[in-house]
Amino acid sequence: MVGIAGVLAASWLTACAKPVPLFRVGSIVFPGYEFMFLAQDLELLDPQKIRLVELLSSSSTLRSLAAGQLEAAGITLDEMMTLRSQGVDLWAVMVFDVSAGADVVLGKPGITMRNLRGKRIGVEEGAMGAVMLDGLLDAAHLKAQDVRKVNTTLDRSIETYQQGTVDAIVTAEPWAATLEQQGAQRLFDSAQIPGRIVDVLAVRADALELHAPSIRALIAATFEARQRWVDAPEAAAQFMARRLQTTAQGVPKAFRGMQLPDVAQTREMLKVGGQLQQTAQELQKRMVDAGLLRKAAATDALVSNAFLPG
Repeated sequence: MVGIAGVLAASWLTACAKPVPLFRVGSIVFPGYEFMFLAQDLELLDPQKIRLVELLSSSSTLRSLAAGQLEAAGITLDEMMTLRSQGVDLWAVMVFDVSAGADVVLGKPGITMRNLRGKRIGVEEGAMGAVMLDGLLDAAHLKAQDVRKVNTTLDRSIETYQQGTVDAIVTAEPWAATLEQQGAQRLFDSAQIPGRIVDVLAVRADALELHAPSIRALIAATFEARQRWVDAPEAAAQFMARRLQTTAQGVPKAFRGMQLPDVAQTREMLKVGGQLQQTAQELQKRMVDAGLLRKAAATDALVSNAFLPG
């Protein structure tokens, strides 16, 4: 692969030679990724060059990314490491957020960490769900065989909980806020495993050169959309409420438990040998030890801050 330092020049020459196909970026509905879609609503993205694709589950996002049906996606760092271990060369070029309580395990009234043994826990098959479940079981001093897993997806969190087929569920905002209003009790959240769940913009290595201008445009527009939210939160919330399945007044609550690094902080996190690369190494080791990964992938070339606004 051509080095990151030569990406912009190589992509410019390629773009001059022939039309550049759409840069397709996927994600589930999740507050951390919402500023990309706000940028689209605010017409900060060129629809002739960038297409945002909403998927129903993290599993679908990973399959589409692995199959080359997407050039990039908003996924968690552990999901990115899972795909890399399967041979999909991905680079993290933006940090959307660091989860500090946004991902959570909620229990029915009466369910506690002390009586989890034998209980049914709803969780999506995927890296984030596995990391949260592993953290929960570790905190409760239980093994995987001590509980019963019930497969679900994040977008079905409320439905699954209400059906009575689970005693507890691994979920995230904005569904967590709704379930807590309905009486669900917080058993465990990502604040108890600090730095382990990070949402990134992961780009396939084979798309870095060809789509460099679109990558830069998407990241710049996402940061601009976030600033619009800071400057005029009520107006921005009107756009975000529908996708986040809440009211405009409820939009700020969807971001509770989330750290949103600015450009300078993101640049520092994404530098070679920086925080994200170190986190990836530590996270991957933990995932291999816990049986969440079959094998480790190389971590010497997986981050780049070359696409961030100047």
